[in-house]
Amino acid sequence: MVCLSKVTVQSQYYSQSLPYDTKAVKVTHLHFFLHETLGGKNPTAVEVAQANISSLPFGTLYAIDDILKIGPEDKTEVIGNAQGLALMVGGNTTTGVMYVDFGFTTGKFNGSSISLFSRNPITETEREVAVVGGRGKFRMAKGFALLKTYFLNATTVIVDFNVTVIHY
Repeated sequence: MVCLSKVTVQSQYYSQSLPYDTKAVKVTHLHFFLHETLGGKNPTAVEVAQANISSLPFGTLYAIDDILKIGPEDKTEVIGNAQGLALMVGGNTTTGVMYVDFGFTTGKFNGSSISLFSRNPITETEREVAVVGGRGKFRMAKGFALLKTYFLNATTVIVDFNVTVIHY
């Protein structure tokens, strides 16, 4: 036989109001190129799951660890990486939803990142995605990124990013 007794626990709510310290809003414009490799020895994007309902890419999930560079050429300086997930959605299979953290590893924004979470119609040459957050020097970030496909073939994707970040 098990005997359960009612135990009442009381706690006190605690809060403290602090004075609001207004900081100046900063607007930063970033320009870089995302380099993605889809195959070979060192892919930067790999399929991690696919829905078993059809042979279409709908429902396919990719993990990415793409390289960010200052230019479109392979030999240009690496400034960071883009890590996250992309999910193929929609019946047309050309639209993805992306959650990606763009981490910067050199220069003025070393150790900082911006986070993008947005619908991404990947077959459109030019498109816009949302900046929804950041860390480091981009804490509390919001903004948008204009993307333009610079190069695309079966194994390589290079995308030109022009990003406007509003932060404090």
